[in-house]
Amino acid sequence: MGWIGAIIIGGIAGWLAEQFMKSNMGILANIVLGIIGAALFNFIFGSVLGLYAASSTISYLIAGFIGACVLIAIARMVRR
Repeated sequence: MGWIGAIIIGGIAGWLAEQFMKSNMGILANIVLGIIGAALFNFIFGSVLGLYAASSTISYLIAGFIGACVLIAIARMVRR
């Protein structure tokens, strides 16, 4: 996936995670969370289970959503 596609899908994944976790962030944070979340999710599952999720657009979106939700949860724990 190219950089523009990663930004668009990452933004959608971050926005979905923001809505799901009832968080209030801006569009830049959504994009960053989506992209980093997908990379984190793929790294963890690739290293631990030998699975690579981001092979298509939908799987990248799902990986970004799950990873962004994890990052939001970690940020909430750190802030408290």
